[in-house]
This record gives sequence, C-alpha cells and structure tokens, in this order.
Amino acid sequence: MKTSIVKATILLPVLTVMTGCIPSPRELETTPVKVQTPKGIVTCQLYRQDRVDWDRAIDFPATKMSVPEADAYCQQEGQRRVQR
Repeated sequence: MKTSIVKATILLPVLTVMTGCIPSPRELETTPVKVQTPKGIVTCQLYRQDRVDWDRAIDFPATKMSVPEADAYCQQEGQRRVQR
C-alpha cells in the first residue's frame, strides 16, 4: 500500500507536466480553407504545416460525397501546401 502511494505521489506531477507540454489540435489549427473539388466546395480545417494526418473537412456537399472522401480532399490540400 505504501509503495503505491509513493508511486502515485511521484507519477502524478510528472504526468501533469508532460500533459502541459503536448499541444492540442485546437492550438495548431489554421484558418479554414475552401477547396474546389469536382463534386463541390469542401471547407477544410488544416493544422500544422508538417502534419496532414489531422487535416479534416468541416463542411462539404454531403449529398455528393462521404466524410472520408471530403477528409481525403483536405489531406491532399494539406500535402499540397507542405510541398510548396
């Protein structure tokens, strides 16, 4: 029992400090961009210039495309911007 209290006393501050160092996606958001696609305009939320994994669609013509398809257009746009 004593060992778990000691571990928790040490571990809790370490985890608190580490959590404060990790940015949330919201802190890395850029201004949303609009991308013209063959099926209509997709509004994309892009993140860091070197990370396109988080890029996603926040508005798209839902009757013409699926969420994964809209997200793919946003990731392509993020990749295009990385290569510029």
